[in-house]
Amino acid sequence: MWDYTDKVRDHFLNPRNIGEVENPDGSAEVGSIACGDALKFTFKVDENKRITDAKFKTFGCASAIASSSALTEMVKGKTVDEALKITNQDIAEYLGGLPQEKMHCSVMGKEALEKAIENYRGVPVLEPGAQIVCECFGVTDRDIERAIQENNLTTVEEVTNYTKAGGGCGNCHDIIGEIIERVRAEVRTSVRPQLSNIKKIKMIEETLEREIRPSLKNDGGDIELIDVVGNRVLVATRGACAVCKASDITLKQFVEAKLRDLVSPDLVIEEVVP
Repeated sequence: MWDYTDKVRDHFLNPRNIGEVENPDGSAEVGSIACGDALKFTFKVDENKRITDAKFKTFGCASAIASSSALTEMVKGKTVDEALKITNQDIAEYLGGLPQEKMHCSVMGKEALEKAIENYRGVPVLEPGAQIVCECFGVTDRDIERAIQENNLTTVEEVTNYTKAGGGCGNCHDIIGEIIERVRAEVRTSVRPQLSNIKKIKMIEETLEREIRPSLKNDGGDIELIDVVGNRVLVATRGACAVCKASDITLKQFVEAKLRDLVSPDLVIEEVVP
């Protein structure tokens, strides 16, 4: 039994915006019913290229339905360019977190959004030249690379959780492993200025205050920085976060991901329990 947040349950039991937009400006279908998950996403824009309506049809589990429902709510009122910046992590965080094994549902939502915008613009959103790696689920090397980069994935199992690649016959596991090694090597060798301890702590504090705490406070939660020991960031959860069963997911998938992206890829979040 998956440990779903209240928001996931709400969007599953009371999904928003089910159906298809009439005469949509953008439309896309991703996934496959034969493989277990499929999503059709449509949207409408006004004269200012702002999304006024978005709807979905999903075949899949509770996480797939909840992620699709959340996506339609998230894009409304945004311009097409703003909507394109939504990541699968944003979808998962909007729902208060998803189990690791269900993160591919948020990735499917992100993929549907990108392809619908591609359909609207009439030009590719993503780079051409992608190659199919997982024949069972039709996952490309670019899909896997993006999932690794955006979610700091390090194992084949994690890639499968986020993309479904490797979840069928398993013949692509070696290729997925090679992609992981290549992407992680690129991250390690990328030019990043060396941070002093004082600078690192200041950047962590600023990121928590600007990028993380506002989102947590919207749901009645909060976070407090306790200490920074090397690359270990010690924090304490407050408010609703302190009693939330999914707080460990939020810390890893949202807080740690943000700190790694904006401060240093070596940071590890650890919760200090009173």
